[in-house]
Amino acid sequence: MSNTIRRIAIIGGGTAGWLAAAVIAAQHKQATTVDKTLTITLVESSDIPTVGVGEGTWPTMKNTLRDIGIKEADLFRHCHAVFKQGGKFVEWVKGNEDFYYHPFTVPMGYGRMDLAPYVDNIEDYAVQTNFQHHVCEAGLAPRTISEAEYSGQCNYAYHLDAGEFAELLKHHCKTMLGVTQIIGTVEQINRAENGNIASVTLGDQQEIEADLFIDCTGFKSLLLGEELGVPWVSADQYLFNDSALACHVPYESASDPIASHTIATAQNAGWIWDIGLTHRRGVGHVYSSKFLNDDEAEANLRRYIGETSHDISVRKIGFKSGHREWFWEKNCVAIGMAAGFVEPLEATAIMLVEMSSRFVAENLPPDTTIMTTIAKRFNKQMQYRWTRIIDFLKLHYMLTQRSEPYWQAHIQPESIPESLREDLSVWGFRGPTQADFDSAIELFPAASYQYVLYGMGFKPNFNLQPHLYAQRQQAELIMQRNQQVTQQMLDQLPAHRDYIEQWLAAN
Repeated sequence: MSNTIRRIAIIGGGTAGWLAAAVIAAQHKQATTVDKTLTITLVESSDIPTVGVGEGTWPTMKNTLRDIGIKEADLFRHCHAVFKQGGKFVEWVKGNEDFYYHPFTVPMGYGRMDLAPYVDNIEDYAVQTNFQHHVCEAGLAPRTISEAEYSGQCNYAYHLDAGEFAELLKHHCKTMLGVTQIIGTVEQINRAENGNIASVTLGDQQEIEADLFIDCTGFKSLLLGEELGVPWVSADQYLFNDSALACHVPYESASDPIASHTIATAQNAGWIWDIGLTHRRGVGHVYSSKFLNDDEAEANLRRYIGETSHDISVRKIGFKSGHREWFWEKNCVAIGMAAGFVEPLEATAIMLVEMSSRFVAENLPPDTTIMTTIAKRFNKQMQYRWTRIIDFLKLHYMLTQRSEPYWQAHIQPESIPESLREDLSVWGFRGPTQADFDSAIELFPAASYQYVLYGMGFKPNFNLQPHLYAQRQQAELIMQRNQQVTQQMLDQLPAHRDYIEQWLAAN
């Protein structure tokens, strides 16, 4: 058939390009490596550096790595990776050393009953309903040395060196999954009579033809945005940050403990991320240029780092929060920053690359006649996911009690998406439940919303329907069970760095 899809061209490398290549090629490995009926070519420009802001992932990455055939120990060994068990949000509520956790393990009793009505201080919700808060505070690994890879009682993701991760994926794609790499810069995009992209011409005049193009060209969005003209939808009316300063902070000693969670510390007009890897910390300040200039942001960052900050160079990154109006146009689909970007809170960027790539892999049409329908479904899913992401990130800001202008601007009604306002009106009397998130394409479970809402001090008025909350005895038994499990974890789990070193030595 002349319209059979036999050639996929991924334009752009980095984490987005190589992860997309790996997911699609692994799904169709028989066709790419044995039958040779499907070719996947990745065009990567050697003169365009990767942004490398995000070094955090979501727990979905465990299944992704397993599916594409990468051993967990290899990820740790090659990417200086560590475990990430959640996020710690410091001073987001009052700015007086308060903090709360968004752990990746669901609360005790989740799915049977919400313990929130029975927690005396709602801000202690994660403390009383989840052992992972305590595991993170103690600096422990999420499993014991006897447990197999990709397992453990604590749910987890990873912190990793994004540049090294892209290199690991590249090697795996080229050696195990039949992906072809071409080094070159796109100079021209050539269209067919029907408006599809027929080919791209590189700087050396090499022409790359394909039936499906995947745009992984970053903020530039060379194919979907520039060539096909898909409009940009800004989210800056909800999320104000547009700048970041990033740096690498060395450990004082090679034996320093490694945090097993992301630390996000609020500042006067933004927040600082602190991500520990095995060999260094990645630290950066996300902020709004409307409320803070670069010099003030750098002063915040160096104050956070401490005495050694004068020896550390800082890199400025500008960005726009938002996404394309749609993501699959004709025979081109955008993945990664070419599709959209919001600040690196909650590590949504790589998670969206995973989900987008998985959709393409699982729904890759056999020929072009069905592509319009596939594109329509993809666009509907991704539009929903972007709405959910913006809502969830906004939730972290809008309940603050901080007095600075930046934070006060976040609580103004016009800065809150209508969909989030509707959710909050319902949660005001019963809190988030699993029924609110029953779509098969949800990014965040109800538990994630519970941790953030309750951690920020939002308490539903359960007294409006007291007859629904007459299970205090059962709730107290569950919370007692959580205390027992917590103590078991604290007694059994090894220190985070100790585990990684011992585990890698044995693997």
